[in-house]
Amino acid sequence: MRLLIQRVREASVTIDDSLYSSIGKGLLVLTGIEEADNEDDVKWLAAKLMNLRIFDDENGVMNFSAIETSSDIMIVSQFTLHALVKKGNRPSYIRAARPDHAIPLYERFISEVNSIARGKVATGNFGAMMDVALINDGPVTIFIDSRNRE
Repeated sequence: MRLLIQRVREASVTIDDSLYSSIGKGLLVLTGIEEADNEDDVKWLAAKLMNLRIFDDENGVMNFSAIETSSDIMIVSQFTLHALVKKGNRPSYIRAARPDHAIPLYERFISEVNSIARGKVATGNFGAMMDVALINDGPVTIFIDSRNRE
């Protein structure tokens, strides 16, 4: 699983010109799932996400986690995080999981984050064409791949 995490002042998902979900201060988490992913990836990434110390303390130092700040979390599926671009100019998405494998893991990830979070947990709509808007705070953007647990 891959997460692209953005610390935001606010974020929203709009589908067919209608607001689907929104959050205030927190994290926008673009989530890519590949065929090799499993429950261990879900649990590890949920814990890592929620415990990342990327919110400022009173001295402007990133010392607090989403748990400690009761920050909102928005989780949006994004298979393009698994794009392969080594050959040619057209990205290949062959490593991205098919919906029958990805949807249960995506829903499990949402559930796991929801069980840890102290703020609001919002989502996108898996497989839908979404307009995602955000105000990146910092900017702070972090990429985590469960295949690289260093």
